This record gives sequence, C-alpha cells and structure tokens, in this order.
Amino acid sequence: MTQSLSTPADLVASDNLSGYLRAVHAAPVLTAEQEYDLATRYRNEGDIDAARELVVSHLRHVVKVARGFMGYGLPLADLIQEGSIGLMKAVKRFDPNRDVRLVSFAIHWIRAEIYDYVLKNWRLVKVATTKAQRKLFFNLRKSRAKLGWMNEDEVQDLATSLDVDAETVREMESRMSGTDVAFDALADPDPDKPYLAPSQHLGDMRYNPEAVLIQHEHETESHDQLIQALEQLDERSKDIVVRRWLSDDKPTLHDLAAEYSISAERIRQIEKRAMEKMKRVIAVQP
Repeated sequence: MTQSLSTPADLVASDNLSGYLRAVHAAPVLTAEQEYDLATRYRNEGDIDAARELVVSHLRHVVKVARGFMGYGLPLADLIQEGSIGLMKAVKRFDPNRDVRLVSFAIHWIRAEIYDYVLKNWRLVKVATTKAQRKLFFNLRKSRAKLGWMNEDEVQDLATSLDVDAETVREMESRMSGTDVAFDALADPDPDKPYLAPSQHLGDMRYNPEAVLIQHEHETESHDQLIQALEQLDERSKDIVVRRWLSDDKPTLHDLAAEYSISAERIRQIEKRAMEKMKRVIAVQP
C-alpha cells in the first residue's frame, strides 16, 4: 500500500455539518458483491478510489455511532471526524476473503477511535488512565445518569459486573463528579461571584528567610569550590578558563591562540584538560 486514504473532508464536500450529513446519507449502500469487489481491488492492487468508495458508503454508520456519544459535551463534527479515522483504519485492515461484512468489522474501529477521543478531551485533566478506569468511564456515566450518587451496594454491583475493585469505582465516581477550574485568576472575573484561583493560594517564597538563606549558602559554597579548583591550575590554564567562562567579554579560541602564540586547537586542549581537572577537584571536596 503506497498511498493513504483521504480525510472525510476530501471524501464529501460540504460547507456545514447539515450538508455533510445529507451527503453521507445520500451515498449509495453497497451490495455484498460490490463491497467484495472494491475491497479486493484495494487489498490486491492498492486502488485508492476503491477504498474511498468503501469509506463513503459506510460514513452513515460513523454518524450513527458518533450520535451515541453526544452526551459528553463534545462537538458532533469532531466525534464524526474521529470515527471516520477509525473507519479508514478498518478499511485498510479489512480482509474481503473472510466471511464478514465491512460494517461488522469497522464498527469496533469506529468506536475505539471515538472512545479514545472522548477520554482525552472530556476534561482538561485525564479522568481515566488505567485500563480499569477506562472501562469504568463509560459504564459509570450510564449508571450515574440513572442512579445519581451510588450507594455501597451499587458500587459493589458495578465493581463485580466490570471485574474491577470497589475502590476504583469510588475513585472514578469522584473524578467524574468534579469540574475543571482555572489554575490562574480569571481574565474577566464576575464581581458577584468571587473566585479565588488555586494559584492565589500559593505563597510567595521569593523572600522567605529560610529560602533566601539556603540559596545564599548554596551560592557561597559553589563560589568557594570554584576558587579552590581554579587554584589547582597553572597560570596559563587558569587565565584561559577564567576569560573563556567567567568573563563578560569572552575571547575566542583564535584570540587566545594569537596572544599565546600557539594554535587554536592547543588552546582548546588546554581548556579541556583544565576543566576536567577542576571537576575532579570539586568532586572530592566535602
């Protein structure tokens, strides 16, 4: 396969979602023989036109699946787009020689792509990270719509039916009950609804006496170690290191080479050996 399938926007030209949906439902439904012929051409010959026809004829199933996920507050157009990606992946992997229609094979790919999209975008912070939590996410949301907050018996029943522990059910229920909040202060706050952003709870540690003292001691210790390491160098090596690394007006290797009447490569070697020696001296200091 040398080419990739087109995007849904390439498959059906439309100015808006309503027009797209009309075009999708107007696409012809393939017979089993037509589907087999198209799938065989794509699988054996890499015929992209055949693959495109397979995708267009099955987009109505993507729309149907996507509508089932509208309760998560995500745009239908985005759900359809993700489902269409799943459909195209299914077409790429479909084997027409197996005794199964494309829609039966593709439906699992369509749902998988939409599942993943919902989990990534339902909240700013991921609510489901483990396999057990992802399983719970969709099942728990259905249960909560009917039951509200779950009591202990309902938690145990759901945990048993999904083969997860009760603590995972409680944790997921708690995550889904929360809402996203801005970490920083709102750009246009409502004066009638005071909001203290999480960032405003954090103290300013820049002038904390303990933090200032620790930083000062660290800088003093580092300075002393540097001075001691420099003292272990000969005058030429020390001059090169100081001017190359500790001076505001840093000379180039060629500048120093001209000054010492040696090659730039020799300056580089002296600098390298001096730095290695300083590292060893600092490493053995208490």
